[in-house]
Amino acid sequence: MAKPHADIGIIGGSGLYHMEGLSSIREVKVRTPFGAPSDAVITGTLDGVPVAFLSRHGRGHRIAPSDINYRANIYALKTIGVSRVISVSAVGSMKKALKPGHVVLPDQFIDHTKRRASTFFERGIVAHVAFADPLCGALCKALHQAAARVGVMAHQGGTYLCIEGPQFSSRGESLLYRQWGVDVIGMTNMPEAKLAREAELCYATLALVTDYDCWHSSEESVTVEMILATLHKNVEQAKRILRAAVPVVAGSRACACATALQYAIVTAPEKIPGATKKKLQPLIGKYLKKPRSVRREG
Repeated sequence: MAKPHADIGIIGGSGLYHMEGLSSIREVKVRTPFGAPSDAVITGTLDGVPVAFLSRHGRGHRIAPSDINYRANIYALKTIGVSRVISVSAVGSMKKALKPGHVVLPDQFIDHTKRRASTFFERGIVAHVAFADPLCGALCKALHQAAARVGVMAHQGGTYLCIEGPQFSSRGESLLYRQWGVDVIGMTNMPEAKLAREAELCYATLALVTDYDCWHSSEESVTVEMILATLHKNVEQAKRILRAAVPVVAGSRACACATALQYAIVTAPEKIPGATKKKLQPLIGKYLKKPRSVRREG
Protein backbone atom coordinates (compact mmCIF):
# COMPACT_ATOMS: atom_id res chain seq x y z
CA MET A 1 0.00 0.00 0.00
CA ALA A 2 1.28 3.48 -0.90
CA LYS A 3 2.50 5.74 1.86
CA PRO A 4 -0.24 8.15 2.99
CA HIS A 5 0.12 11.72 1.76
CA ALA A 6 -1.79 14.96 2.26
CA ASP A 7 -1.14 18.60 1.40
CA ILE A 8 -3.52 20.20 3.88
CA GLY A 9 -4.08 19.17 7.49
CA ILE A 10 -7.28 19.98 9.35
CA ILE A 11 -7.14 19.73 13.13
CA GLY A 12 -10.69 19.51 14.41
CA GLY A 13 -11.51 20.74 17.90
CA SER A 14 -14.67 20.49 19.95
CA GLY A 15 -17.55 19.22 17.83
CA LEU A 16 -15.62 18.66 14.60
CA TYR A 17 -14.62 15.01 14.44
CA HIS A 18 -14.96 14.30 10.72
CA MET A 19 -15.43 15.98 7.34
CA GLU A 20 -18.20 15.19 4.88
CA GLY A 21 -17.16 15.05 1.25
CA LEU A 22 -13.94 13.10 1.79
CA SER A 23 -13.34 10.36 -0.74
CA SER A 24 -10.67 7.64 -0.89
CA ILE A 25 -10.71 7.65 2.88
CA ARG A 26 -7.92 5.91 4.74
CA GLU A 27 -7.31 5.70 8.50
CA VAL A 28 -3.62 5.86 9.35
CA LYS A 29 -2.01 5.28 12.72
CA VAL A 30 1.14 7.38 12.63
CA ARG A 31 4.01 6.60 14.98
CA THR A 32 6.14 9.51 16.19
CA PRO A 33 9.19 9.78 18.46
CA PHE A 34 7.07 12.02 20.67
CA GLY A 35 4.42 9.38 21.32
CA ALA A 36 0.99 8.79 19.88
CA PRO A 37 -1.11 11.53 18.26
CA SER A 38 -4.58 12.25 19.63
CA ASP A 39 -6.12 9.77 17.20
CA ALA A 40 -5.55 8.07 13.89
CA VAL A 41 -5.06 10.47 11.00
CA ILE A 42 -7.86 10.28 8.44
CA THR A 43 -6.56 10.92 4.93
CA GLY A 44 -8.61 11.35 1.79
CA THR A 45 -9.41 13.65 -1.08
CA LEU A 46 -11.63 16.71 -0.72
CA ASP A 47 -12.66 18.15 -4.09
CA GLY A 48 -9.51 16.73 -5.66
CA VAL A 49 -7.10 17.90 -2.94
CA PRO A 50 -5.31 15.40 -0.67
CA VAL A 51 -6.17 16.30 2.92
CA ALA A 52 -5.59 14.87 6.38
CA PHE A 53 -7.99 15.20 9.28
CA LEU A 54 -6.97 14.80 12.92
CA SER A 55 -9.32 14.99 15.89
CA ARG A 56 -7.48 17.12 18.45
CA HIS A 57 -9.30 15.69 21.48
CA GLY A 58 -9.67 12.22 19.98
CA ARG A 59 -12.95 10.89 18.70
CA GLY A 60 -15.46 11.02 21.51
CA HIS A 61 -13.66 14.04 23.03
CA ARG A 62 -11.60 12.04 25.50
CA ILE A 63 -8.42 14.14 25.81
CA ALA A 64 -8.36 17.34 27.90
CA PRO A 65 -6.60 20.43 26.48
CA SER A 66 -3.54 20.07 28.72
CA ASP A 67 -3.19 16.36 27.96
CA ILE A 68 -3.16 16.69 24.16
CA ASN A 69 0.12 15.49 22.67
CA TYR A 70 0.63 18.58 20.51
CA ARG A 71 4.11 17.56 19.40
CA ALA A 72 2.95 14.16 18.18
CA ASN A 73 0.00 15.73 16.35
CA ILE A 74 2.10 18.24 14.42
CA TYR A 75 4.92 15.76 13.79
CA ALA A 76 2.46 13.20 12.42
CA LEU A 77 1.00 15.71 9.96
CA LYS A 78 4.47 16.84 8.89
CA THR A 79 5.60 13.29 8.15
CA ILE A 80 2.71 12.62 5.77
CA GLY A 81 3.51 15.69 3.70
CA VAL A 82 1.20 18.34 5.14
CA SER A 83 2.40 21.89 4.50
CA ARG A 84 -0.64 23.83 5.71
CA VAL A 85 -2.62 23.32 8.92
CA ILE A 86 -6.10 24.73 9.49
CA SER A 87 -7.12 24.60 13.13
CA VAL A 88 -10.81 24.61 14.01
CA SER A 89 -11.34 25.66 17.63
CA ALA A 90 -14.19 26.68 19.92
CA VAL A 91 -13.57 30.01 21.69
CA GLY A 92 -15.23 32.49 24.00
CA SER A 93 -15.68 36.09 22.88
CA MET A 94 -14.09 38.93 24.83
CA LYS A 95 -15.71 41.69 22.78
CA LYS A 96 -19.37 42.49 22.26
CA ALA A 97 -19.07 42.71 18.47
CA LEU A 98 -17.82 39.10 18.28
CA LYS A 99 -21.11 37.36 18.83
CA PRO A 100 -21.79 33.67 19.48
CA GLY A 101 -22.15 32.04 16.09
CA HIS A 102 -19.50 34.24 14.48
CA VAL A 103 -16.11 33.05 13.24
CA VAL A 104 -12.85 34.84 14.01
CA LEU A 105 -9.58 34.47 12.11
CA PRO A 106 -6.98 35.58 14.68
CA ASP A 107 -3.65 37.04 13.65
CA GLN A 108 -2.03 37.03 17.11
CA PHE A 109 -1.72 34.80 20.17
CA ILE A 110 -1.02 35.26 23.85
CA ASP A 111 0.21 32.04 25.44
CA HIS A 112 -1.05 31.81 29.03
CA THR A 113 -0.55 28.07 29.37
CA LYS A 114 1.73 26.74 32.09
CA ARG A 115 2.67 23.08 31.68
CA ARG A 116 2.77 22.05 28.02
CA ALA A 117 5.78 20.94 25.97
CA SER A 118 6.12 23.76 23.45
CA THR A 119 9.15 22.92 21.30
CA PHE A 120 10.65 20.08 19.29
CA PHE A 121 14.14 21.38 19.99
CA GLU A 122 15.68 19.77 23.06
CA ARG A 123 18.27 17.12 23.98
CA GLY A 124 21.27 18.71 22.35
CA ILE A 125 19.77 21.08 19.78
CA VAL A 126 18.63 24.68 20.14
CA ALA A 127 16.50 26.66 17.70
CA HIS A 128 14.87 30.07 18.00
CA VAL A 129 12.11 30.50 15.41
CA ALA A 130 10.62 33.90 14.63
CA PHE A 131 7.08 34.13 16.00
CA ALA A 132 6.21 37.82 15.78
CA ASP A 133 3.47 36.98 13.29
CA PRO A 134 2.37 33.53 14.49
CA LEU A 135 -0.23 32.80 11.83
CA CYS A 136 0.21 32.52 8.09
CA GLY A 137 -1.18 35.69 6.55
CA ALA A 138 -1.80 34.10 3.16
CA LEU A 139 -3.73 31.19 4.66
CA CYS A 140 -5.78 33.46 6.93
CA LYS A 141 -6.68 35.68 3.98
CA ALA A 142 -7.78 32.69 1.91
CA LEU A 143 -10.01 31.44 4.73
CA HIS A 144 -11.57 34.89 5.16
CA GLN A 145 -12.33 35.10 1.46
CA ALA A 146 -13.80 31.59 1.54
CA ALA A 147 -16.06 32.57 4.44
CA ALA A 148 -17.34 35.54 2.44
CA ARG A 149 -18.08 33.30 -0.54
CA VAL A 150 -20.24 30.94 1.53
CA GLY A 151 -21.96 33.73 3.48
CA VAL A 152 -20.43 33.16 6.93
CA MET A 153 -19.78 36.11 9.25
CA ALA A 154 -16.01 35.94 9.78
CA HIS A 155 -13.89 38.62 11.44
CA GLN A 156 -10.36 38.98 10.07
CA GLY A 157 -7.69 39.60 12.69
CA GLY A 158 -7.68 39.61 16.47
CA THR A 159 -5.79 38.19 19.43
CA TYR A 160 -6.47 34.68 20.75
CA LEU A 161 -5.62 34.20 24.43
CA CYS A 162 -4.84 30.56 25.22
CA ILE A 163 -5.37 29.53 28.85
CA GLU A 164 -4.49 26.24 30.50
CA GLY A 165 -7.99 25.10 31.42
CA PRO A 166 -9.82 22.80 31.64
CA GLN A 167 -11.83 25.15 33.86
CA PHE A 168 -13.38 28.24 32.32
CA SER A 169 -12.20 31.65 33.53
CA SER A 170 -13.27 33.21 36.79
CA ARG A 171 -15.12 36.50 36.37
CA GLY A 172 -12.09 38.35 37.75
CA GLU A 173 -9.82 36.68 35.19
CA SER A 174 -12.26 37.38 32.37
CA LEU A 175 -12.41 41.08 33.24
CA LEU A 176 -8.61 41.21 33.43
CA TYR A 177 -8.24 39.59 30.03
CA ARG A 178 -10.65 42.18 28.63
CA GLN A 179 -8.28 44.89 29.87
CA TRP A 180 -5.49 43.19 27.94
CA GLY A 181 -7.47 43.83 24.77
CA VAL A 182 -7.76 40.21 23.65
CA ASP A 183 -10.53 39.23 21.26
CA VAL A 184 -11.18 35.56 21.94
CA ILE A 185 -10.20 33.02 24.57
CA GLY A 186 -9.55 29.31 24.13
CA MET A 187 -7.54 26.39 25.49
CA THR A 188 -5.94 24.58 22.55
CA ASN A 189 -4.04 26.70 20.01
CA MET A 190 -0.91 26.92 22.14
CA PRO A 191 1.57 25.35 21.75
CA GLU A 192 0.02 23.97 18.56
CA ALA A 193 0.84 27.12 16.58
CA LYS A 194 4.41 27.29 17.93
CA LEU A 195 5.09 23.71 16.94
CA ALA A 196 3.58 24.26 13.50
CA ARG A 197 6.01 27.14 12.95
CA GLU A 198 8.95 24.99 14.09
CA ALA A 199 7.81 22.33 11.62
CA GLU A 200 7.65 25.00 8.87
CA LEU A 201 3.92 24.52 8.40
CA CYS A 202 1.54 27.34 7.51
CA TYR A 203 -1.00 27.67 10.33
CA ALA A 204 -4.35 29.43 10.59
CA THR A 205 -7.26 29.22 13.00
CA LEU A 206 -10.99 29.17 12.42
CA ALA A 207 -12.06 30.31 15.89
CA LEU A 208 -15.74 29.45 16.41
CA VAL A 209 -17.34 31.82 18.93
CA THR A 210 -19.65 29.91 21.27
CA ASP A 211 -20.20 32.33 24.18
CA TYR A 212 -19.18 35.59 25.86
CA ASP A 213 -17.02 33.91 28.50
CA CYS A 214 -18.30 35.29 31.85
CA TRP A 215 -17.47 39.02 31.56
CA HIS A 216 -20.77 40.00 29.89
CA SER A 217 -23.08 41.15 32.70
CA SER A 218 -26.27 40.72 30.66
CA GLU A 219 -25.41 37.18 29.54
CA GLU A 220 -25.54 33.96 31.52
CA SER A 221 -22.28 32.53 32.80
CA VAL A 222 -20.79 30.12 30.30
CA THR A 223 -21.90 26.50 30.62
CA VAL A 224 -21.10 23.40 28.61
CA GLU A 225 -24.76 23.16 27.50
CA MET A 226 -24.65 26.70 26.14
CA ILE A 227 -21.42 26.07 24.27
CA LEU A 228 -22.60 22.83 22.67
CA ALA A 229 -25.82 24.40 21.41
CA THR A 230 -23.97 27.15 19.54
CA LEU A 231 -21.09 24.89 18.59
CA HIS A 232 -23.25 22.63 16.46
CA LYS A 233 -24.22 25.58 14.26
CA ASN A 234 -20.64 26.85 14.16
CA VAL A 235 -19.23 23.51 13.07
CA GLU A 236 -21.53 23.41 10.05
CA GLN A 237 -20.31 26.90 9.09
CA ALA A 238 -16.69 25.83 9.52
CA LYS A 239 -17.21 22.87 7.19
CA ARG A 240 -18.59 25.17 4.50
CA ILE A 241 -15.57 27.47 4.84
CA LEU A 242 -13.16 24.54 4.66
CA ARG A 243 -14.85 23.11 1.59
CA ALA A 244 -14.56 26.47 -0.16
CA ALA A 245 -10.97 27.15 0.95
CA VAL A 246 -9.20 23.83 0.41
CA PRO A 247 -9.07 23.93 -3.43
CA VAL A 248 -7.84 27.53 -3.32
CA VAL A 249 -4.99 27.16 -0.83
CA ALA A 250 -3.52 23.92 -2.19
CA GLY A 251 -0.26 24.13 -4.12
CA SER A 252 3.10 25.85 -3.79
CA ARG A 253 3.85 28.35 -1.04
CA ALA A 254 5.42 31.80 -1.27
CA CYS A 255 5.20 32.68 2.44
CA ALA A 256 8.02 32.66 5.01
CA CYS A 257 6.49 29.74 6.92
CA ALA A 258 8.22 27.26 4.61
CA THR A 259 11.70 28.46 5.66
CA ALA A 260 11.12 29.25 9.33
CA LEU A 261 14.11 27.13 10.41
CA GLN A 262 16.56 28.52 7.84
CA TYR A 263 18.36 30.73 10.37
CA ALA A 264 16.75 29.41 13.57
CA ILE A 265 19.01 26.45 14.42
CA VAL A 266 21.97 27.80 16.40
CA THR A 267 23.60 24.50 17.37
CA ALA A 268 26.54 23.47 15.18
CA PRO A 269 25.52 20.40 13.13
CA GLU A 270 28.49 18.37 14.38
CA LYS A 271 27.40 19.01 17.98
CA ILE A 272 23.86 17.69 17.54
CA PRO A 273 23.59 14.15 18.96
CA GLY A 274 22.94 11.48 16.36
CA ALA A 275 19.77 10.34 18.12
CA THR A 276 18.40 13.88 18.03
CA LYS A 277 19.24 14.24 14.33
CA LYS A 278 17.37 11.04 13.59
CA LYS A 279 14.41 12.06 15.74
CA LEU A 280 14.06 15.43 14.04
CA GLN A 281 14.96 14.33 10.51
CA PRO A 282 11.58 15.33 8.99
CA LEU A 283 12.04 18.84 10.41
CA ILE A 284 15.76 19.56 10.10
CA GLY A 285 17.08 17.07 7.55
CA LYS A 286 17.31 19.55 4.69
CA TYR A 287 19.38 21.94 6.82
CA LEU A 288 21.95 19.31 7.75
CA LYS A 289 22.84 18.57 4.13
CA LYS A 290 24.52 21.87 3.40
CA PRO A 291 26.54 24.60 5.19
CA ARG A 292 24.40 26.80 7.34
CA SER A 293 24.94 30.43 8.35
CA VAL A 294 23.69 31.68 11.71
CA ARG A 295 22.09 35.10 11.75
CA ARG A 296 21.99 35.65 15.51
CA GLU A 297 21.62 33.82 18.79
CA GLY A 298 19.13 34.96 21.40
